[in-house]
Amino acid sequence: MRRRKPAPEQTTDALGSIAAASGLGVWATLREGLRVSPEILQGVKVTLALAVVAAIGRIVVPIAVQQTVDTGILAPGGVDTTRVVALVLVAALVLIVAGLSSAFVNVRLFRSTETGLASLRVKAFRHVHDLSVLSQNTERRGSLVSRVTSDVDTISLFVQWGGIMLLVSTLQIGAATILMAFYSWQLTLVVWLCFIPLFLFLRPAQRKVNAAYTDQRAKVGAMLGAISEAVVGAETIRAYGAGARSGRRLDQAIAATRRAMIRAQALVATVFSSGVLVANLVLSAVVVAGTFLGLDGGITVGRLLAFLFLVQLFTGPVQMATEILNELQNAVAGWRRVLAVLETPMLVGEPEDGVDSPRGPARVELRDVAFAYPGGPRVLRDVNLVIPPRTKVAVVGATGSGKTTLAKLVTRLVDPAEGAVLLDGVDLREITSASLRQRVVMVPQEGFLFDGTLAQNISYGIRDDDLDPEPAADRVAAAVEALGLEPWVRDLPKGLDTSVGQRGESLSAGERQLVAIARAYLAGADLLVLDEATSAVDPANEVRIARALDSLTQGRASLTIAHRLSTAEAADLVVVVDHGLIVEVGHHDELVARDGRYAQMYASWVAQTR
Repeated sequence: MRRRKPAPEQTTDALGSIAAASGLGVWATLREGLRVSPEILQGVKVTLALAVVAAIGRIVVPIAVQQTVDTGILAPGGVDTTRVVALVLVAALVLIVAGLSSAFVNVRLFRSTETGLASLRVKAFRHVHDLSVLSQNTERRGSLVSRVTSDVDTISLFVQWGGIMLLVSTLQIGAATILMAFYSWQLTLVVWLCFIPLFLFLRPAQRKVNAAYTDQRAKVGAMLGAISEAVVGAETIRAYGAGARSGRRLDQAIAATRRAMIRAQALVATVFSSGVLVANLVLSAVVVAGTFLGLDGGITVGRLLAFLFLVQLFTGPVQMATEILNELQNAVAGWRRVLAVLETPMLVGEPEDGVDSPRGPARVELRDVAFAYPGGPRVLRDVNLVIPPRTKVAVVGATGSGKTTLAKLVTRLVDPAEGAVLLDGVDLREITSASLRQRVVMVPQEGFLFDGTLAQNISYGIRDDDLDPEPAADRVAAAVEALGLEPWVRDLPKGLDTSVGQRGESLSAGERQLVAIARAYLAGADLLVLDEATSAVDPANEVRIARALDSLTQGRASLTIAHRLSTAEAADLVVVVDHGLIVEVGHHDELVARDGRYAQMYASWVAQTR
């Protein structure tokens, strides 16, 4: 047997459910985020060099003020106009260079971060698509979509604005401290003594802010999930007069989001306000201490003015840093939710060194197969079954007997807990996904329809790697003709160009099933797995579906989850499933004659149809 790719260490549970957020710490989250999106760091050395130039440019004004006052305006021989003008021109030139550097930093940062975050969105979306249906079903669709959209947006806001501002602010604080110490070490000590308590307060405060933002992102995801469900299920809500109940659920989700946002912003306001308070206290303290120091001749007027400017350059970034750190917590919360998706193990993974399965008549075998859904009991056990090539197989049984699970195993939407499912003697887990999807296609009860024309929706049956040179429109028309659907298409307002509406709402349930059948025909698979859906179909479409299915399954192996025993009557082989076990296998006539479980089901069905 070939080896499959081992699953990496995950923060999610063993059941493959999508965690609310990654369990990584703040800095570990940043490191992992940058590892997943390395494009963010493209050209980072040049960007950092420009950022340093921009930061240095900000300390030019205090130096220029000090030099202008002490050596120009208060020069021993009177005002030195030439020196004042020269100093102003030099300062202006440096500020222009610093401004241009800052602009280039922003341009480069936006370009690299947008590239990196676009890559992150694609990776997250791709991973969601590759996850098994069991993993996808552990979270609401709307909440899952929010991880690829709004959660990435929070990262974008920080990386594009907060990241560079945090860097520039740090450089600016360092440069301002060095220059302040040059002008007056005493006043520099006063500044730092005032700010040390704030720095000690920030660390525990940031932990609380991080927890608040993590909760906020989760609440936003839940709210979007509730809104998505209400929009998609609007017809059902109206039909059952459940508007008030649905409204209450939405109100609760929105109120929970509002409370989480208010709590997060209240903490942010507290942290930011503390920075503003300390900044004002520092400025007052420097003015008082500087005045006394100046009276003793310890500092010149120019140096004191320059120091006050430097204090502004010091306190401004400190206040900015508190806000940026808050944005960092928001970004980390969003990043954790996106990383949680990427960390979710793929229960149905791509095989390592997978093999291609050659096209041709398909033979399927289930050997000693058992299966249980995550956290639940076994729904199938000791299943042994052979589906010969070109054989029409009908699977019958009561609701919950395991019929649908059997179909999922054959199509490898799930993998067995024990045993193996073989296609032409090869374990499905050893066949590449691309090759398996070429050979095995499932026709669901009601295929999903995209907003577009009928032809566009049918053409989804044509694989992306299909090399057939015939135009898609011609292949769609040929499929409609081969399945005997031309009369139905002609009755539509615009034929194949008829719009199906969102989720196919312009078509009936039976017509949506016809689209699914046409797609399967274009796919040209060797094995078809069909979930019969004719219980809510009008008689005319039921006839169309039956004829189309006959054409579709001609010459192919098929496995049909039969909800009506008339389907079993027409099958080559009937498989009876009862409480997770295959209890009978044989032709319809043979099973009726046995007077077993199938005979009882058939007798009951006949009695009901009379």
